Amino acid sequence: MTTKIAKNLPSLALFEEKFFMIFDMFLIISTGSLLVAEIFSSMPWLHQLMAFLAFLGIIPVAISAIKTLIEKKISVDLLASIALAFSLVSKEWSSAAFITLMLAFARIFDQITQARAKKTIQSLMKYHVENVRIRVGDSVKEIHIHEVRPGDLVIVESGDRIPVDGIVVSGQADIDEASLTGESELVQKKAGDKVFTSTVADAGSLIVRTEKVGSDTTLARMVSLVEEASRDKNEAELAADKFTQWYIVVSLVASLGMYIYGLPPKIILSILLVVCADDIAVAVPLAYTAAIAYAARRGVIVKGSSAFEQLSKVKYILTDKTGTLTRGKPRVKDVKMYGLWTREEIAKRFVGGAAESNHAVSRAIMEYAAEYKIKPHLPDELEEIPGQGISFSHDGDAMLMGRSSFMEARGSRISAVVKKDIQAEKDAGRGVVCLSINGEVAGLLSYVDELRPHATAVIADTKKVGVNEWHMLTGDNENAASIIAHELNLQHFHANLTPEGKVDFIRRFEKEHSSSKSVVAYIGDGVNDAASLALADVSIAMGAIGADAAIEASDITIMKDHIDRVPEIIHMAQKVRKVMVTSFWIWGITNAFGLVWVTVGVPGLGLLGPGGAATYNFLTDFIPIVNALRAGRK
Repeated sequence: MTTKIAKNLPSLALFEEKFFMIFDMFLIISTGSLLVAEIFSSMPWLHQLMAFLAFLGIIPVAISAIKTLIEKKISVDLLASIALAFSLVSKEWSSAAFITLMLAFARIFDQITQARAKKTIQSLMKYHVENVRIRVGDSVKEIHIHEVRPGDLVIVESGDRIPVDGIVVSGQADIDEASLTGESELVQKKAGDKVFTSTVADAGSLIVRTEKVGSDTTLARMVSLVEEASRDKNEAELAADKFTQWYIVVSLVASLGMYIYGLPPKIILSILLVVCADDIAVAVPLAYTAAIAYAARRGVIVKGSSAFEQLSKVKYILTDKTGTLTRGKPRVKDVKMYGLWTREEIAKRFVGGAAESNHAVSRAIMEYAAEYKIKPHLPDELEEIPGQGISFSHDGDAMLMGRSSFMEARGSRISAVVKKDIQAEKDAGRGVVCLSINGEVAGLLSYVDELRPHATAVIADTKKVGVNEWHMLTGDNENAASIIAHELNLQHFHANLTPEGKVDFIRRFEKEHSSSKSVVAYIGDGVNDAASLALADVSIAMGAIGADAAIEASDITIMKDHIDRVPEIIHMAQKVRKVMVTSFWIWGITNAFGLVWVTVGVPGLGLLGPGGAATYNFLTDFIPIVNALRAGRK
């Protein structure tokens, strides 16, 4: 895939990029050397060389300024090219040299801004596998990755990097998913589990049935999202662009006014040199790009700086319960029996009904069977009715397993005692599965969905970073929801909500609470919440590795189901915003001081001339840019 992307890049653009990188490095080294040499010597040839380099330096700046003018925009390059031309005409060779140096560094930093996102992409793309072994009948064949098709059985040995997204059909392995999730903890994979491109079989071997390959894989989607994110501009960046354009117009008009008024050309040139805003033009996008790249390394995909901007202002979080605040993985709590049936007989029949089902509760029942060494009564016949239950038989007994509504719909009798127990389990926050034998409910199995570790601490941590309220949305009844909310120390919960009800609630809530300074976020589990994710001001899909609908619908995708990433990314978004604001303040203060120095002077330092103004601007340029790089650190 790396090769494919490289081939698609226009060769002319690659040549141009490399040429100007070498050109700028040449200008920096040669101009810097001449400025150092000038300290020790004032030979005329030094000034001639400075003039020649400045003339070379003005070419790319003037081209860029003309291009933006054709697009009916004004860029910093226009102001810089005027200042550079003015320096050459005024024979201010040192000033021209420092402007050349400053502009070359600005272009280098601009390339760094673009390269940071590309570096993240390249760090992902390096995991790509070229040759793949597939099983064809009883033989093994080695083919190029581009020849792999959905349905092919790919062989993955210990130490191999998995080349496709797919389902494990046989084998078992501990998988390192750090390349996608940022987590170093190994994940055990067995038959039926999903595996993803770029992850590594640390120990064990697998046969994987290919589902996605190439540009359709989770890795390719991540790469695409990072590329899109690096091109996105939020309101703050657009405002910075607009401010820069007005600032340049004001600077040029003011310079013309000073010239008409009769101020000496050296003072006008000094002012122009001080007010060049190339540093802030680079610093603002650099801060967001650095943060997006850092988040990607942590397994969090942020769809552009707009998402960061919104996240930094989150005051309300709405969240689904199942799979978000809870593990989404049921665990059997208890088995009850009625009539003459024993616990062991009822348990065996529950296990028999669950043995051939892939439902989450069925898997929990099978884990319960393994823990207590229960041997199932395997069914003679079985039919699974999605969303309702299972109908099966064994030794002449007709059985149903599922919700109480499924029992009643199929004509099974539920005694008053059973109904009372069902309600008690639901009020305690537990789920219930009924077992009917020959038309009579003979057993109940209750299960719980455990809270995620540290969920309570995560909620508290988000409040420390400025979130006012958490609201839990659930389909549970009032009592069950109240119990979960109490365990999580949540004041706000909303029970008995259908999926449609959740969407309506989010819509109403945003109308009442959303504003430019108060943003509503929704956190979903990355599987069943696409509609809700699409509605919120800013949406976070958790555990969305492989869940295409959630990745498309959400603004922020946490690839692994770690809820503790939520306060981390909110803090990161706030940090980026602070870094950006700080960069503006640094730029404003240094410019104000520079203007005072070149117009009225500073006691003990006197008046700053064009050469000093260029030096001052060159040195202070680095402060907001270096400050912006803080956004990409923990």
